[in-house]
Amino acid sequence: MKQAVICPFFGRLRDRFCEYGEDLDVVAKLERIAQIPGIQGVEMVYPHELRNLDEVKEVLARLGLAVSAVNVNVKSDPEFVKGSTTSPDPAVRKKALEYLKNAKDAATFLGAERVTCCPLSDGYDYPFHVHYTSAWDRMVQVVGEAASYQSEITLHLEYKPFETRVHNLLSSAARTILLCQAAGGKGLGVTIDIGHSTFGGEPPADSLMQVAAAGLPFYVHTNDNNGKLDWDLISGACNVWEFAEFLFYLKELDYDGWITADVAPFRQDATEIFALNVRFTEQVWKWLDEIDREVVRDNLHRHDFLTIRKMMEPYIFPLIRNTK
Repeated sequence: MKQAVICPFFGRLRDRFCEYGEDLDVVAKLERIAQIPGIQGVEMVYPHELRNLDEVKEVLARLGLAVSAVNVNVKSDPEFVKGSTTSPDPAVRKKALEYLKNAKDAATFLGAERVTCCPLSDGYDYPFHVHYTSAWDRMVQVVGEAASYQSEITLHLEYKPFETRVHNLLSSAARTILLCQAAGGKGLGVTIDIGHSTFGGEPPADSLMQVAAAGLPFYVHTNDNNGKLDWDLISGACNVWEFAEFLFYLKELDYDGWITADVAPFRQDATEIFALNVRFTEQVWKWLDEIDREVVRDNLHRHDFLTIRKMMEPYIFPLIRNTK
């Protein structure tokens, strides 16, 4: 496991009502990230943070940071407000495709293995708003063409039930798997965001294993929420057991890739909140090495929840262990 963070969270953030944090340039953000113990990489956003690739590459080398992924933003430009890969306008779809291809070029230059994209503007708000089949076909075409360009750089698609649209076209892990398969599969993968699964009503570990069963590569975003909205809280803030289960299944898959924190530190110091997230993730990861995972696995096959919980109690609750 290697831990990374998403770069824009170290600059100015906005919600519907307020602004938070400082308006820092990309160099200042990277320098703040490099101060966090345990962070080895950073996910950077194309195009906004990668306008000067030579400078970014030099700073990353100086700070000893790798790029876990290049995140392609196809939602913020005015042209993308009504859709990017699904837009009825061929010029808009062409721009989205160019962003995806250019992001792959940037990833190659920076030594990253993947780009990731959450096409949040591709959806609809009302009944009779879009032609579902044509919108899906447009997305398949754009994604397929982007995947075939520099196919050694995997395009990971990120699902989310809603936001910014009332309904997102990629609303679940299963729909994202279907899209990857429809687009040919080669050069495609899935970004599994724990919070997106949670507020979409999918146990994150279940989403993970769906993607793994489909034979698709995956990339991980960690955070948490209360199931009502994508709050991007620190990992385990609301759903400790679900987070532990997700990491358990990562270990079952022998995962040694990036775990990238997608946490929004609106009212907290970004350095402190991400340092806490890194420590907690590392603690749970190491704890899962202490338990007998073979015993857990055997009981999972028998659907024996109680035996597993009794086995885990002394690790999670030290007071129980001390009273035995």
